Amino acid sequence: MFRQDRANPSTAVSTWKGRKDLAKANPSTAVSAWMNGGLAGGAAPITAFGGIITQYEDSGTTYRVHAFRGSGTLTVSAGSGDATYMIIGGGGGGGNTAAFAVGGGGGNGAINTGTASVTAGTYTITVGAGGADGVPGGGTEDGRGSNGANSSAFSVTSNGGGGGGGGVYNGGGTPSAYRNGQNGTGTPQSGGGGGGMAQTDVGVGTGGSGGTSGTGSAGGDASAGSTHALGGGGGGWVSAGADGAGTTAGAGGAGSDAGIGITASAVGYAGGGGGAAHDGTGGVAGYKTGTTELLGGRGYGTGGNATGAVVNTGSGGGAAGKASAAGGGNGSTGIVIVRYAVAV
Repeated sequence: MFRQDRANPSTAVSTWKGRKDLAKANPSTAVSAWMNGGLAGGAAPITAFGGIITQYEDSGTTYRVHAFRGSGTLTVSAGSGDATYMIIGGGGGGGNTAAFAVGGGGGNGAINTGTASVTAGTYTITVGAGGADGVPGGGTEDGRGSNGANSSAFSVTSNGGGGGGGGVYNGGGTPSAYRNGQNGTGTPQSGGGGGGMAQTDVGVGTGGSGGTSGTGSAGGDASAGSTHALGGGGGGWVSAGADGAGTTAGAGGAGSDAGIGITASAVGYAGGGGGAAHDGTGGVAGYKTGTTELLGGRGYGTGGNATGAVVNTGSGGGAAGKASAAGGGNGSTGIVIVRYAVAV
């Protein structure tokens, strides 16, 4: 019996059995084009350059990934189709204060994910830097950490995280008007943790407002007792920063891996920074939810100095206190990841 699938097919064979058995044939150029979507009327496969390029298989589909750890361009040299993206803004810097005051942790950079239709051309990718830790002092120096910078791609912007709150101690005088944690930039926002003061008659700071639509969470409030001052933790992607309580500063909010990975293995992003403590335990950094993977920076206190956030995760920096010589922690730079399926 004549077997059409064992023949050297002509272009007309492309209609046989709905094309499903074409892979068994010795293909002509036309059939090869079908396997990449040509004869089926789909777009030609994407060929692109830019960023750090990796490739992996997940659930039977092979993906190519372009990871931008800094600003650059994605150049599509051929083909067209849909590409998914994850855009994370820079994390906020941790607060830092003078004398007996303590700061709050920085908030995570906002996150946006989605799908963009790409064709041949060049696409600008902007990756926001992390915010710097606050500068302690009197007068005009309020000790707040600075907000992270925005990241953007495909006309979508992810705002930077809010800087941690700080305050100025002037020997019992009026504290800075800016002792609260800063809100994240723009809308939606991500919150920074509040900075606290050492004496109850001076006051405490509250956390910055959080994000919406899962982009970030509010920062925690500070607490000040007769012997302890405790900064609030910075907000994370998944959960709010914790309030300072007892003898422990607020922990940073949790981050997550619910996005696009550089590899098939899940990686965490966007945790909050821990608050600082005066004569108490510093706030722990925000983790990837459900794991022990650190993302944000640790707050100053018993256990060590403040630390910066994990690089290119859009996480908040840890806060400093008591005019720590080591200072507070910087927020981490964001990241932009673009992924699309490839034919193999």
